[in-house]
Amino acid sequence: MKPISRRALITSGLAAAGVAGLAAADRIGRRHGLIPPDCRGVYGPGETLTYAAHRLLTRDAMAREFPRSMISKTPFANEVAPPSAEFKKLQAAGFGDWRLTIDGMVAHPMTLSLADLRSMPTHSQITEVVCEEGWSYVAEWIGTPLSGVLREAGVLPQARYLKYFSIQPDWSDSIDIADAHHPQTFLTMGMNDGELPVGFGGPLRLRVPRQLGYKSVKYITRITAIDSLKYQGDYAWFAGI
Repeated sequence: MKPISRRALITSGLAAAGVAGLAAADRIGRRHGLIPPDCRGVYGPGETLTYAAHRLLTRDAMAREFPRSMISKTPFANEVAPPSAEFKKLQAAGFGDWRLTIDGMVAHPMTLSLADLRSMPTHSQITEVVCEEGWSYVAEWIGTPLSGVLREAGVLPQARYLKYFSIQPDWSDSIDIADAHHPQTFLTMGMNDGELPVGFGGPLRLRVPRQLGYKSVKYITRITAIDSLKYQGDYAWFAGI
């Protein structure tokens, strides 16, 4: 029998400990009901560990906010698919006919114009967009907290997630109710003291600053409250930072 080297023994021991640790984290997540929609498969225990740790340790934590002096002079508008015919039509009319629908597990389904949203309490935050591709920028985001809109719609207690949809075909994402009610999660209509430019998601973008940039979907037209979720995205469902 070939002797096992000290290095191999340590490496195998660490691997076993890592597997055991992920299994333990998975059990803790299930005990607290903190199981992400992408909990299955080879990466499932790791995704559960990430999600459960964030929710147990940083549930009420705030994303870092910056002074105005740190706003990026040349923020990067990442490339998106060419605008749909429906988007172009709304844009040509100055977005006056843009509507946001709130439906699903809510007591009072709503359809809101941009004017309706602007009439609600507005706030601003200077936070960083961090992309999974490695770039980032800091900007001021102006809008109304999503939590206020959800209160008016009367989200039902059994709702666990929000799924939100862009006017651009096949573009949607989702967050849990904790992030939906977080005070920094905004329906954003402005940026850096002006209207939100189309390149950055205008006229309406959901800003989720505690997660990577792909969760802050541009051109939002619908938000649906649901009690279960199947996730098949290209990236991890929970992208906490």
